[in-house]
Amino acid sequence: MMFTVLGSGGFIGGQLVDALEAIDRAAVYAPLPKDGADISDEIFDRDLGHVFYCIGLTADFRSRPLDTVKAHVCLLRRLLDRGRFESLTYLSSTRVYEGAATTDESTMLQVDPTNPGHLYNLSKLMGESLCHASGHNARVVRLSNVFGRAMPAQNFISRVFHEAASTGQVQFLTSSRSAKDYVSVNDVVRWLPQIAQHGIHSTYNVASGTNLSNAEIASLLEQKRIVVGFSEGAPDWSFPVIDNNRLVEEFGGAQSSLANEFEYLFDCFINHDNGIEDERIT
Repeated sequence: MMFTVLGSGGFIGGQLVDALEAIDRAAVYAPLPKDGADISDEIFDRDLGHVFYCIGLTADFRSRPLDTVKAHVCLLRRLLDRGRFESLTYLSSTRVYEGAATTDESTMLQVDPTNPGHLYNLSKLMGESLCHASGHNARVVRLSNVFGRAMPAQNFISRVFHEAASTGQVQFLTSSRSAKDYVSVNDVVRWLPQIAQHGIHSTYNVASGTNLSNAEIASLLEQKRIVVGFSEGAPDWSFPVIDNNRLVEEFGGAQSSLANEFEYLFDCFINHDNGIEDERIT
């Protein structure tokens, strides 16, 4: 089996490469730009097998709008036009459900092009639409909030652990009731090859299916003797529970959770061994 990971220098792409290399008789191709050369200079000259499009930019998309569109759309367009592959799996985000009535994969989505905060959603949805309209064997994976070792520094959970490890306390800027879905990168990289090879739908929510609140995270921190506080008047920032029924029915549920991995991740930060890297297009 041939697998290609585009964006292998990033958090998810890098760990996906490790997971794929552990598959018996799997060959993994993970090209990265070298010496200013465009990655497309080499990927169109070979059979790519099952492609995972992990290229993305998240935390600073507001300050880098052009880079965001380039990462989420531009190479994808050329790949769909010129690439030779058996399947393509495009990593999108559950952020696209902002303002939607439900979070199942078929729900109608709402975006506002005049809202700078929607640029990320719009660019991801453009990528999704290209996949669906291309006529290729292409699938979309909408990822929830992924956590794990070597999380990007801008990741919310990374910031919480870093503050706890460096100061012994954490001050939340959102309310204790704020909650969202967190999914382990270990589950993500287990599901992705299964979806690519055996998925029967064109779009999948890859999420735990359960929200974890700031209050629950605070409780876990307090068990580690971290002093936790919530800013006065902190806003509620809760996301609706992500519907992951399609994923679970085909490939089974999550095998881990943030609560289960909390001890391990906390120790990584305390021991300065998390390997956090600055946000970049990867």
